[in-house]
Amino acid sequence: MSSTIQPTKSTINKKTLLFGLISVFLSGMGFSIILPVVPFLVAPYVSNSSEQALMVTLLTSVYAFCVFFAAPGLGALSDRFGRRPILLICFIGSALGYFIFGLGGALWVLFLGRIIEGITGGSISTLFAFFADITPQEQRTKYFGWVSAAAGAGGALGPAFGGLIAHFGYAMPFFFGAAITLINFLFGYFYMPESLKEENRLKRIPLMRLNPFSQLLNILTIKNLGRLLIAAFLIWVPNGSLQAVMSQFAIDSFSWKPALIGMMFSIMGIQDILSQAFVMPKLLLKLTDKQIAILGMIAEIIGYALIAASSIFALAPLLIIGMFVFGFGDSIFGPSFNGMVSKSANASEQGRIQGGSQAIQSLARIIGPIIGGQIYITLGHAAPAVMGVILITGAIFILYKKNAGNK
Repeated sequence: MSSTIQPTKSTINKKTLLFGLISVFLSGMGFSIILPVVPFLVAPYVSNSSEQALMVTLLTSVYAFCVFFAAPGLGALSDRFGRRPILLICFIGSALGYFIFGLGGALWVLFLGRIIEGITGGSISTLFAFFADITPQEQRTKYFGWVSAAAGAGGALGPAFGGLIAHFGYAMPFFFGAAITLINFLFGYFYMPESLKEENRLKRIPLMRLNPFSQLLNILTIKNLGRLLIAAFLIWVPNGSLQAVMSQFAIDSFSWKPALIGMMFSIMGIQDILSQAFVMPKLLLKLTDKQIAILGMIAEIIGYALIAASSIFALAPLLIIGMFVFGFGDSIFGPSFNGMVSKSANASEQGRIQGGSQAIQSLARIIGPIIGGQIYITLGHAAPAVMGVILITGAIFILYKKNAGNK
């Protein structure tokens, strides 16, 4: 489908919105379905649990490393050639990465799968640019909330389903993830409209736009955006650590199996759905985007504290409660943050801004798992969660200072 869709001041094409939400749902499910089983696939190639934790976190970091270098370029290419071709290429790459990881056979094969998947992992930033194209600016935070809910629904089903089908083999969730991503590709190929009008496209791509470091420095100089991205970086570092070590944490602390680990990860997705359906509409009536973001960060701090306490006191119920509280905070921080980011740029710059934001998130997710893995091994299982409490407290002060300065 070659037509382009653009929002008017207060309307949105419902079919285009539906495609975008389904695509985000399938992407969320494809990514999350593998989470419960990664440590189990790594286990045959390592000799002890510490080495297992290290390899799991490195696999997470190498994925984020590839996204970091690829996302700005993918964002720039989508600003030049449109969102549709870039998204289709990303879907194919992700499917191939899942398939190779599932085949396994050696540690280097697992890393190869994550590298291929990571290079095309910038689809998230392009999807956000797609939504920025099709939504009116004054309603963008609301629609980004819907995106978060769709991703949450996929994220809720993915780990639970991945944990269950792991009964038939630890590689099965990866093969299923590949199949889901191929379905997403076919759906997009036949039904995805192009969202970026010709007149809003870049005429050429400056080489600087392809350099992630130049991209980072460039977007950090944008008024009202630098502090926001620095605060978000401090949030994403422990978030990346948590995602990387949580399966290993549950195995080492409570001897959980894939099905139970999958249910734990599903809590995050369930929180997204509940928050976007019942909480965010009420919060948007009473609070600004920045205030909602700070509320989410406070909830994340409480969640991290409970997760740390679950390890210290060997109480699994504290882990479940902590994941619920953390999931709530994450679910309301995400759409408010993306809303603030998207409002800082015009139509022709959405790919650049979202690509740069994705690059910063990926940089944090490179650093987070490496630090989290090391302190998990050397300081104890509660250490990555304690790091989250400290860094997000710092992020709140950064955002609060910005708010105070704008009054």
